[in-house]
Amino acid sequence: MSDQTLPALDTGPAPVPERRAREIWQFVGLLLVLLLGIGGTVLPSPSAQAASAGPAYGNQSDGYLGALVAESDGKLVYCLDILSPSPLGQPTSGPTTVTQLDTVNGHRLSDETLARLNYVMARWGDSTNPQVTAAVQLYVWTIVDPGAYAEKGGYYIGLIPEGERATVMANLATMEAEAEANATVSPKVTLAVQMRDQYNGTLTVGVEPASMSGTATLTNARFADGSTSKALPPGNYAITGTPPSGAPAYKVGASASYAGAGLGSRVNLYATPGAQRLMAAGTPGAATATAESPLIELDFQPVIGTQVAARYVEEGDAFVDQLAVETTGPGDWIVIDGAPVELSARGTLYGPFAEQPQESETVPEGAPIAGTETLVLDHGAGPYHSSGETVAEESGFYTWVWEIDKDEQGANAKYIRESFRDWFGRVSETHVVPFQPVAESKSDARLAVPGDMVTDTITVESSNGEWLQIDGVPIPVTFTGTAYQVPGTLPPAEQAEVPENATALGTVEVVANAPGVYTSPPVEFPGPGFVTWVWEMRLDQQPEQYRDYIAADWTDQYGIPVETTSVRHPVKITSEVKEYNVHVSGRAFDDIVVSGFPDDHGDFTGDGYWGADRDVIEHTVYGPFESDEQLTDDLDLGSAPVLTKLTTPARNATYRVGFTDADRIQPTEPGFYVVVSVFEGDDRVQPFRSSPADVLERFYVPKPPPGVEVRVSTKAQPEAWVGDPFSDTAVVEGKNLPDGSYLVFRAFGPYAAQPAKDAEGGPFFTSEKIPVDGPGEYQSGATTVDRAGLVFWVETLYTKEGEVLAEGYLGAPGETTVVKDKPGTPPSSPEHPGSLATTGSTDWVLPAGIAAVVLLTSGGVLLFGRRLAQRRAGAEQNDGAQEPTERDRDDGEALDGLDELFEE
Repeated sequence: MSDQTLPALDTGPAPVPERRAREIWQFVGLLLVLLLGIGGTVLPSPSAQAASAGPAYGNQSDGYLGALVAESDGKLVYCLDILSPSPLGQPTSGPTTVTQLDTVNGHRLSDETLARLNYVMARWGDSTNPQVTAAVQLYVWTIVDPGAYAEKGGYYIGLIPEGERATVMANLATMEAEAEANATVSPKVTLAVQMRDQYNGTLTVGVEPASMSGTATLTNARFADGSTSKALPPGNYAITGTPPSGAPAYKVGASASYAGAGLGSRVNLYATPGAQRLMAAGTPGAATATAESPLIELDFQPVIGTQVAARYVEEGDAFVDQLAVETTGPGDWIVIDGAPVELSARGTLYGPFAEQPQESETVPEGAPIAGTETLVLDHGAGPYHSSGETVAEESGFYTWVWEIDKDEQGANAKYIRESFRDWFGRVSETHVVPFQPVAESKSDARLAVPGDMVTDTITVESSNGEWLQIDGVPIPVTFTGTAYQVPGTLPPAEQAEVPENATALGTVEVVANAPGVYTSPPVEFPGPGFVTWVWEMRLDQQPEQYRDYIAADWTDQYGIPVETTSVRHPVKITSEVKEYNVHVSGRAFDDIVVSGFPDDHGDFTGDGYWGADRDVIEHTVYGPFESDEQLTDDLDLGSAPVLTKLTTPARNATYRVGFTDADRIQPTEPGFYVVVSVFEGDDRVQPFRSSPADVLERFYVPKPPPGVEVRVSTKAQPEAWVGDPFSDTAVVEGKNLPDGSYLVFRAFGPYAAQPAKDAEGGPFFTSEKIPVDGPGEYQSGATTVDRAGLVFWVETLYTKEGEVLAEGYLGAPGETTVVKDKPGTPPSSPEHPGSLATTGSTDWVLPAGIAAVVLLTSGGVLLFGRRLAQRRAGAEQNDGAQEPTERDRDDGEALDGLDELFEE
């Protein structure tokens, strides 16, 4: 043992560093090898080799104090007999372990003394420090040869350098004290196993002396770190029992083996014939022990974990649960006579619930029960499954709770620790029976007209039980509704499939967030006929995360009456009284055109939901009225006077009335009359009433009037410049002019020439109403235009009621104004002005005309000469290279004409 492990020894300043000492000994060893190579005659045989000096003080001549090296095994050894010859260079045998030792004087050392020698040499004898080995040698001599030590000890102590002597002596004192305290004649180990319960206990290890080291091994148990064998110092250690699997009882055993250097009364002895004996520490001593617990009775704790065989169970299918039966905590499933202990388990299926139940250790009070099953656990831990006796009858969440009641296990109850009951509401133990959303719809408009935006109301529910929820929120379901135009004109027949010739008018969606009533977005019903709704709920149109909770697709019937709307045909009834003016007691005639009814109208007799056709139109002649201003749309027909009532079929046709005695229209009083046609409407056709304001359905029976003779002529201003004001004058002549009459002037144009009939457009000027109180001249008021041309005036004379007494026409003599560009102003229009209309003349017209002719002739000659020169010059330059414009062609034609005129 090196001195680094002995902090109690005082090593002091070493005369030779340990590294240097090792180098010296290595050199010595090499030298010995070389000597062995020289010849075997000089050295002893390998079985008896010479000892050599080790870490020590002194020399060959003075002697050594310290350790020698036994060349037989390389161990450091120490001299026993201080006065005997030196063993250096002499063959040395060994080692031999001895448990008894006599001194050179024949005195046998006691077991305690021999144990102390063993302890000191085992503890410090292998040191390479001479301060330690010298102290070991002195300790040996004090024990084995005290007399010689007393005589020669001072000499050997003198070999120690003075500066190290105190250290050596201090080390000697330490060795003496520790050997006295720690040396052991007989080492021993004690074991004890104490179990607190079936599996937890303590192993107590006792070792004497405590310096021994060794290993403790457990049987049917393990240490806290999971090992079953480990090196342990003395102490108490927690252990856990590990009985054989399935055993109903077991014992925990322990064994230990400890050993230690320098323990016991034994040393190793080296012999050199005729020289000192040499000694080293003896072989390590060992001690063993065993222990065992009393028999421990066992039990186990069964538990059940389940996973439903199918998370989603269709209505009518069986609920099957898959059980994973295990044990928990210490202890395996007990086996008796080769067979696992048999237990029984009971499963209760709770439900239905609208959503996944909350997990809880106990079942909520009042939880509905769908069914129960009993299962025999006859092969111990492992998989089982329920029988499937309980069948899904309605939608909802269903959760299993399994239990093993100890009190129900009979003789086998002693083998289980306590009862087991599963938690309520575990997701893995819960089935879902999907719900089936359905809808019942009713059109929000039984009757409609083309162009109406119609909605549908649907009542949504689950047809097989609970409307399922997730996290307290009902699962949203999307319903799709399509409005179909029914072929033909009759109501649809109820059927499962949509006819191929039905036309989809629009498709809408309603998201139902829970059972309830919902209104769809509107769909336009564009044309007449029947429109029926068909609703459906398709899984592939639902959000993916909700599809598993919904049972199947659902589709409504086609043609359900309450889901159908009649878009009633708009009927049109027009009439035109053949004579507007009818004398008293005369007859009026009317042509009535009826259209818009279905072609088969009048033939449909109803089907129990839709009413029969109404096959009559009533035509009422109202009057007389004093004024046609009374004939307005909001005329109160209930209080209006009635001349007669006629009827026609409610079918498309033209009906002529008033020609027979049965339908005669014969007014007896003067005034205004109007024919109003009324169809009350039915389930296929809209009601209709013609307007009392319709002028085509009126006629008038006048009072015998006094003769009115009136005529109107005009004197329009004949000419005007562009931008200057001009006007018209009307001359009213005649007699019996009605009071309140008035004139209105209208001006049309300007035109290049008089326009064709119906091409004149509207007037650009309309005068105020000019009161006319008798014959005379009346002014229109002034107007202006911004370009040259012809302006035509039209005057109209009205009665105060708006009847026309006299009216001019466009282009009448005396009703035209010629508007010209002012002199020096470029023409405002590229077109030649047309011929001016003839107007009425006055006294100044003839002289002015003659002067105009002279001026025009002179100007024409000059213009002709200038244009002719320009034309000829242009012809010479261009030689026809450029296409002449239309104006050039017009001017050219005029010049050609004038050229011919002048040549004549």
